[in-house]
Amino acid sequence: MKKLFYLSVLVYVLSFGLQSCNNGKTYAEMKEEEADAINKFILENDIKVISEKEFIENDTVTKENEYVLFDKSGVYMNIQYRGDGEILKEGRYTISSRFMEVCIMDVADFSISAGDTLLYNTKSPYSENFLVTVGSSGSYSASFTDVAQSEMYLRYETSAVPSGWLVPLAYLKLRSYISAPPSEKIARVKLIVPHSEGTYYAQRYVYPCYYEITYDLN
Repeated sequence: MKKLFYLSVLVYVLSFGLQSCNNGKTYAEMKEEEADAINKFILENDIKVISEKEFIENDTVTKENEYVLFDKSGVYMNIQYRGDGEILKEGRYTISSRFMEVCIMDVADFSISAGDTLLYNTKSPYSENFLVTVGSSGSYSASFTDVAQSEMYLRYETSAVPSGWLVPLAYLKLRSYISAPPSEKIARVKLIVPHSEGTYYAQRYVYPCYYEITYDLN
């Protein structure tokens, strides 16, 4: 009798667990909600989206409020200023950034709403520094340095730089400034980054972010 009782309890627990899972959203549904949120953000901000082909034909320059969509990553990019240096070649570089990170959809599980500024260092005395490696095939990988002062590391507890942050590096002309760099000469972009190219939390909770980021060589 006891065995039958425990078996009945086990079946009930498993059935309840499966029902709970079925009541949750699937990954496909979460991705669809993310895509809807990105499209809504684009419409509300009157953003013109161009293809990579158009971007290349325009000498990899974007106009005001014009974003190029990279099909492989799903990242949208607007180049505000390319910089006055050179495009990075194969090698390793330390880059300093100022940034603002804004969520563009409601995420109940993470208790954030569309329009919430999640992180920024625009007013901090410290820049966000990361070491980037440019491979021979044009690949990019990077990790945050100075982690004790890194806003990204302190919040997300990982030194990995979001892949979306690295997408602009193939098109920006960076250089190092001896003195404090004039803001108008620093390479800067605006990005819409899907969860797959975003932070650890963005990947976990499936939400996209809007970024404004500057880049210069340290």
